[in-house]
Amino acid sequence: MTKTPETTKAAEPKDKVSKAAPKAAKAEAPLKGIKVEQLKAGHKPNALQQPLRPSPELAAIVGEGAMARGEVVSKVWQYSKAHKLQSPDDGRVIVADGKLRQVFGKDQTTMFEMNKLLAQHLK
Repeated sequence: MTKTPETTKAAEPKDKVSKAAPKAAKAEAPLKGIKVEQLKAGHKPNALQQPLRPSPELAAIVGEGAMARGEVVSKVWQYSKAHKLQSPDDGRVIVADGKLRQVFGKDQTTMFEMNKLLAQHLK
């Protein structure tokens, strides 16, 4: 009988613990903005990946066409950062300009409140 790598491993005592080098951290896959078209065939999109149509007021900020809820939130953050609409005291607060005021219905909102307010403009 010839020894193969499988048989020699089985012959080693189990109390020996090999100290292998720690595995390198896996590269994190970008999860932001997953589009429905990127899903594998046969997979049903979850609630965050469902294609939704923005209202005309919201479309003025994020663009026309159906997109996932995560994409909409990401584009609103991009818009607020590009137009310097974050509060200098608290970066979690968005101070609305004319376009955002139409979407939010008020002068400022927190990032937690923003998702609730955006949901009213997505169908």
